[in-house]
Amino acid sequence: MPKASIQDRAAGAIMGAFVGDALGLGPHWYYDLAELRRDYGDWINGYTDPKPGRYHAGLRAGQLSQAGLILRLTLESLTERHEYDESDFCRRMDEQFFPLLDGTPMSGPGGYTSQSIREAWRRRVQQRRPWAESGGHADTTEAIERTLAIAVRYATQTEHLAANVASNTALTQIDDTVISMTVAYGAILGLLVQGEPFDPTLSGKLMQLSKSGRLPFHIVTTGNLQAPRPGETEAPRAGQFASPDALLTPSYMAAAACDPGIRIEPAWKVSIVYGMPCAIYHQLPAAYYLAARFQNDFESAVLHAINGGGQNEARAMLTGALAGAQTGLDGIPDRFIAGLDDSASLLRLANTLASQVGS
Repeated sequence: MPKASIQDRAAGAIMGAFVGDALGLGPHWYYDLAELRRDYGDWINGYTDPKPGRYHAGLRAGQLSQAGLILRLTLESLTERHEYDESDFCRRMDEQFFPLLDGTPMSGPGGYTSQSIREAWRRRVQQRRPWAESGGHADTTEAIERTLAIAVRYATQTEHLAANVASNTALTQIDDTVISMTVAYGAILGLLVQGEPFDPTLSGKLMQLSKSGRLPFHIVTTGNLQAPRPGETEAPRAGQFASPDALLTPSYMAAAACDPGIRIEPAWKVSIVYGMPCAIYHQLPAAYYLAARFQNDFESAVLHAINGGGQNEARAMLTGALAGAQTGLDGIPDRFIAGLDDSASLLRLANTLASQVGS
């Protein structure tokens, strides 16, 4: 198979995220794996309806959760404005999205409203506070789930990627560690869209971007994390984020995925190794591991993400974007695209954004 073009990889990242989100709609948030297998069988291999009384009940197989719908809103803003326009994004949230919420979890588009969005809604709608004061302390991946579109748009413009992802994240989540890990994910996705492999060398490339000032992470060590030598002429670089460790995680996951002495079998058990909950520090290692292990196999990557239970929707969405960026749109099985609700519109958005990458 010929190597995917940057536009195909960009569209693959976006559609991969939509596929991962929709795959999780039915079997979302089963922390009891025996219950998950009882309701959906030994192996989930496609879109499923949510069961009555569970999250997203009443929606249908192939539809998007709220995370997917906000990703779509972000894409619509990016493609219509031809860039990240924060005022336009905020206007759409105020006018098109927040009026559909009531501040409770089990309501709103997509059947469930996450903590960070509920907190932003409360500050904007009930307290009438400005967007500069709308962010809360949720330690989850909701910001990644929408800013991945910003990361794809600015995949070849690292400074813009980092600044825009950080700024958009702070609208709903203000913890510095969450923002730094979100920016790191975006930078990783950007490198994959450019065509870099997800292997143990990836973190070195990210660290070089940080040392050059293109990623806003603090740097104090020299090459290969060695201590600065006496009389070192290259001064440490202070960045927006105190630690570059979020940039190091993907290479450790890639090394584990290719080390024959480290086996997670079956691969869905990565959710048990790194944790099933929603927090970003559980989600990212699992997504990185699956994306590194199944670099050329989109289907295996997202299905192992789903079959691990817990917060499998976010895990599959993040894994889907990383896997789709590696395989390209052509590497995503047709049945996943065809089974998405309103797939033609989603494809148009993905391809339009892909055509703007680097502009």
